[in-house]
Amino acid sequence: MNQVELLSDRVAAVQLDRRRNRELQRRERIFDDKVRTIGVDKDALDHQVEELRDKDQRQANAFQIYAEELLCSDRVACVLEQRQKKDERLLNEAIVQFRQHFQQPASRREFDLNDPERLKKQEGVRILPGLTGEDLAQRDRLRKQQEQLRAWTLQQQDELERAKQQLQQEMNQYDQSRLALDSRALELQKMEEQSKKAAAIATKDFNLALAAEITNRRQQEHHEEEENNQTDILNQLNGDLLMENPEQNISVLGQSRLRRDYYKGMSPKELQQYTQYQQQQAEARKRAVMEQREKELQEHHERMTSARAALLLERQHARVNKELRRAKDNTNTLLAQARDAQKKHLQDMYTNIPDERYFSQFNTSSR
Repeated sequence: MNQVELLSDRVAAVQLDRRRNRELQRRERIFDDKVRTIGVDKDALDHQVEELRDKDQRQANAFQIYAEELLCSDRVACVLEQRQKKDERLLNEAIVQFRQHFQQPASRREFDLNDPERLKKQEGVRILPGLTGEDLAQRDRLRKQQEQLRAWTLQQQDELERAKQQLQQEMNQYDQSRLALDSRALELQKMEEQSKKAAAIATKDFNLALAAEITNRRQQEHHEEEENNQTDILNQLNGDLLMENPEQNISVLGQSRLRRDYYKGMSPKELQQYTQYQQQQAEARKRAVMEQREKELQEHHERMTSARAALLLERQHARVNKELRRAKDNTNTLLAQARDAQKKHLQDMYTNIPDERYFSQFNTSSR
């Protein structure tokens, strides 16, 4: 019989596979020392992933814009190329139409000479019988060709002569125009020189007048300055500063104030008072120095006493620490001996050493 797979069995199998995969993933996370001990900053990783996605999206947008610009440029180039081809085609068609209408073979000068069917096209002319391949109209054709060549030569000579006359006329006109321009340039140059000369004369007159005015003003200022200097010298000689008037030392703020700009020194009485004040300051300074020295000696004595006491206390602490270290060494020796005895006893008691099979039975499941 054919086995029929039920929907419930399929759902159960899918759920079983899902649980098995989830258990494998959980086991990998739990048994991974790096993830279990250090951990992973999932928020930071998600943020980095989002940044990478945004960067990829921006690059994709930039590429898309660049591709669209390229397509637009290609379309414009195609349109311009088609327009150029259309213009060339229209130009060629116009040239062909012009040649068909205005440059037909019949309008050429050598058409009659090179037309082998000319005699057949003539009406009323009967071809005389003769030899095969004989040219009966050779003399007439040569005479007409010579006449036509002579006419072309004369026409070319006339055209050359007219061209020479026209060139000579143009050269004469050019020379006349050059002469007119030269004469006009000379007139303009003379007018410019005259205007420059007039401007130079006017500038010279103005500069001379300005120099004379400046000289007069400087002389007047010098005369005024000399008069002011003489007046200032007289005022200084007759002033209170050089006359050393004692009343000028007194300030307007009071009798006890003096003016520093008019001060000429202290009086004998003021000098005596200042000397006594300096002596008092020196004595006070000496007393302060003696008191400071006594204070420093007392502090030095106190520091020496404190240092001696600290040295005694440090020695006592050293002796205590030495005794404690000796007791600790004895205790450690006893503990080491006891540990060695215990280790030897365990080695004698437990002879079976565990191997990899013993440890592999642990941590087989994440539950």
